[in-house]
Amino acid sequence: MAKDLINIAILGSTGSIGTQALEIIKYFPEKFNILALANNTNPEILEQIKHFNPKYVATNSGINMDTLSVKRVSIDEICSNKDIDLIIAGISGIESASSIFTSVQHGKDILLASKEAIVIAGEIIINEAKISGSKILPIDSEPSAIWQCINGEISSPKKLIITASGGAFRDSEWSELSSVTSEQALNHPTWKMGNKITIDSATLMNKVFEVIESKILFDMDYDSIDVSIHKQSIVHSMVQFDDGVIKAQLGDTNMGNPIQYALFYPERIKNSNLEDIDGANLGNLTFEKLDSSKYPCFETALHYAKKGGSYLSILCGADEAAVELFLEKKIRYTDIHIIINEALKEHKKMFNPDFYDLIALARQTYSKIINKYNN
Repeated sequence: MAKDLINIAILGSTGSIGTQALEIIKYFPEKFNILALANNTNPEILEQIKHFNPKYVATNSGINMDTLSVKRVSIDEICSNKDIDLIIAGISGIESASSIFTSVQHGKDILLASKEAIVIAGEIIINEAKISGSKILPIDSEPSAIWQCINGEISSPKKLIITASGGAFRDSEWSELSSVTSEQALNHPTWKMGNKITIDSATLMNKVFEVIESKILFDMDYDSIDVSIHKQSIVHSMVQFDDGVIKAQLGDTNMGNPIQYALFYPERIKNSNLEDIDGANLGNLTFEKLDSSKYPCFETALHYAKKGGSYLSILCGADEAAVELFLEKKIRYTDIHIIINEALKEHKKMFNPDFYDLIALARQTYSKIINKYNN
């Protein structure tokens, strides 16, 4: 194996981010080597193992690896492995935070897709990265767009403008949604994503997470971050500077472009498997002011996000539990807001929590809500 190959671990290899990352990496075998794969229970990891021949695998899928030349390990062992150069963090939810924190502690560069890790303990993770020398590069489309717009600029941004499709119910009033089904909520008008983030897109919780993430990653005040409804999902975010000029990043509705940008940063490399945007065929691009009455989850979550600290753990734990209950048809869609709001109102802010306090609080919040509705 050539010494200049970059050894990569993919956490969440069978998810949306993981599979798209593997498609990019497959195109550049002279540049990247898949040293480790990790997923939860999806048996499709078996085909990935056969194709990429990783040395290490962490999985709960129950596949038989006795005939494969791989070593079964834990995710923590992958994140601390000295031979791994780069970790693509494609795991979603609360449990993404621990793996990212461990990776940063061991100086690994991170291609970050998980919103929840930064929401729960972003400042702690960023500070740890400064100590270890770990680079955190966003591959979620909106933070990546902001990053791309800022790169090369000497001046700091005046305002960040995060775009939102509006989700499956963008043309409906909240009062009309009490009887909608999970199948309807998962019918996103422009993106194909995992179930959790698609529901978060419908409630606009994902935009609150992106606002928090952008505040932390780009060191901005909440008052300098706006959200605009952009139904075409072509402009992924925008940045305004002191002279009033706005830069926007435009791209197709896939994660391939931000993943490849981070993999090759600061170069931009041709990949014929990624479609070009044809400026002549863009059509009308519209931007609308966010109507918060349609998205009470956004309004409530942002209010508590500004309080900061342990409220952010409650936010993640409550949202993850509520979305899971809705997908399992145990609550109504509009109950998602009720559950999140109640959990936040009940919480008394924890002072000077460390990482382990914050992750434990998110898990406890999740478990409390799940147990309440399952008993």
